[in-house]
Amino acid sequence: MRTKTLKKNRINVVTLGCSKNVYDSEVLMGQLKASGKDVVHEQEGNVVVINTCGFINNAKEESVNTILHYMQEKEEGNVDKVFVTGCLSERYKPDLEKEIPNVDQYFGTTELPGLLKALGADYKHELIGERLTTTPKNYAYLKIAEGCDRPCSFCAIPLMRGKHKSTPIEDLVIEAEKLAASGVKELIIIAQDLTYYGLDLYKKRNLAELLENLVKVEGIEWIRLHYAFPTGFPMDVLDIMKRESKICNYLDIPLQHISDSILKSMRRGTTQAKTTKLLKDFRAKVPEMTIRTTLIVGYPGETEEDFQTLKQWVKDMRFERLGCFTYSHEENTHAYNLEDDVPEDVKLQRANEIMEIQSQISWELNQAKIGKEFKVVIDRKEGNYFVGRTEFDSPDVDNEVLVDASKTYLKTGEFTTIKVTEAEDFDLYGEVVL
Repeated sequence: MRTKTLKKNRINVVTLGCSKNVYDSEVLMGQLKASGKDVVHEQEGNVVVINTCGFINNAKEESVNTILHYMQEKEEGNVDKVFVTGCLSERYKPDLEKEIPNVDQYFGTTELPGLLKALGADYKHELIGERLTTTPKNYAYLKIAEGCDRPCSFCAIPLMRGKHKSTPIEDLVIEAEKLAASGVKELIIIAQDLTYYGLDLYKKRNLAELLENLVKVEGIEWIRLHYAFPTGFPMDVLDIMKRESKICNYLDIPLQHISDSILKSMRRGTTQAKTTKLLKDFRAKVPEMTIRTTLIVGYPGETEEDFQTLKQWVKDMRFERLGCFTYSHEENTHAYNLEDDVPEDVKLQRANEIMEIQSQISWELNQAKIGKEFKVVIDRKEGNYFVGRTEFDSPDVDNEVLVDASKTYLKTGEFTTIKVTEAEDFDLYGEVVL
């Protein structure tokens, strides 16, 4: 006899992938709650909605494994219904319906009204900014645009998310005000491409004007910028970053590679000389800025010479934050027509070499912070430490500040001043300045 499913209908939303998916799940949950539904995030529920990622091979594999896990739960009677949405579902719906037919229904990235209907809820257009946030209470993602118009050869995002579509400034301000009213103190601004914001609505790159409006929202203390594209970056954003203390001296700008031949094949619309000049301009304008980037190694045709060029450039640029991925050969992208000719073990070796260089750079930069004081937000308590971040660090991907919990009590979500006493390659240790 089944017992677990006898409780009232509870919808469990499971989120995989990036911060854009986190945001979409929160919007879905807000809509469900507004229709009176009992909804939870990654807890027990007899109705499951899996928000999938379809970006690269590892993410696709995780999404498929999660679907299979919940199909097993359904077969065993622990779950009544399973719905699948998000990028994997958008990109591979016919294949998924054929391979895993027992899923109750598949939905794409733009089919929220249909998904809500299947869950017995109505889509409410008037719910601007109404979300059930799943992040720690002190920060939240603010997605300012959907989709992407860039032609990058390796990227499947336009296939899954469509063309770039900016959200109007007034709607984003309303959303920010609601988040602030709920206790959020840090907005992490996200989009597939921040650089493009406003071109469709206002016929100009309008990120700076959006920021001018967001800094006026009471209660918000930090505003952080994620995922800018290097080509056409609106330099007026740096003026407001320098002028407004609420805008973190931080920019996430995925650069992907630096060899001219690889950049050309990637269809990035830039060169090594232009990219290097852009970064130097950033640092001249805002010397305190932390630049985070991501790189891809093992792209089709990447020679040892291309890789050595990239390695030397990473050493020269001394990025404060850097992540490195191996190339994933994605169907229906422009690069899929090229031969995936760099062996997997070579890709991994190259990624490891880049991260070893970055680890040393990060260690050296962190050593220079010993003895200095920083404003830190406390995200959580973990083991014997309170764990926080400076304005130069984003959640989950960047450095953390650890404070001995046996010596000091700190409140999660609060800001405090910390003096750094020790530093490792990716962690700082400190004590409260009284």
